[in-house]
Amino acid sequence: MKVKIAASILNADLARLGEQVREVEAAGVDMIHADVMDGHFVPNISFGPAVVAAIRRSTALPVDAHLMIAEPDAYLSAFWQAGAGLITVHVESCPDPAETLAAIRRMGASPGITLNPSTPVELVERLLPLVDLALVMTVNPGFGGQPLLESALEKIARLRRQVVAKGLRVSLQADGGINAQTARRVVDAGADNLVVGTAIFKHPDGVRQAVAEIRRALDDRQPGDG
Repeated sequence: MKVKIAASILNADLARLGEQVREVEAAGVDMIHADVMDGHFVPNISFGPAVVAAIRRSTALPVDAHLMIAEPDAYLSAFWQAGAGLITVHVESCPDPAETLAAIRRMGASPGITLNPSTPVELVERLLPLVDLALVMTVNPGFGGQPLLESALEKIARLRRQVVAKGLRVSLQADGGINAQTARRVVDAGADNLVVGTAIFKHPDGVRQAVAEIRRALDDRQPGDG
């Protein structure tokens, strides 16, 4: 199975967002990842449904909305209507994560669940049967360009073991500190979907070269091959 690359627009040049989205699509990424931040759940503010709608108009790729916000239930419909086909919420911000995930699926979107680096992985394990994607934050959320946290690799490996043991069709996504030097280690731990921002949009030789370098580093490795 081909490892998917999700380009995080948090690190894009927002003054030419549509152009940047089309550039990464042409470079061969598989989806566009929108990190939505509210300045409460994480110490940064990014963008809302209007930007997701602008992305949707700029690409045929799937749009993945990662809601790093304090009250995600109030905004699920807005992001779905804006064009997010995958909506990922944090287990820490949902009073009833199972109901939130069910609400996402009832709308017609794919539900995803994620956790911060300090959160026990057990809180996500029990929700795996309810989701299409489980996201492991490999940095502390809020800002791009951080180094990969080594402790996150075991969480990915543990979730991969659970997915296999339960016979689930759940994608494991990793977000933070991923580049041509770290991508293979994350995939070897069990991830099959990599969120990449700084390493793509800030690459000195442009986004096409950046994506090509990550693809070469992965060398078509299977998730969990080790």
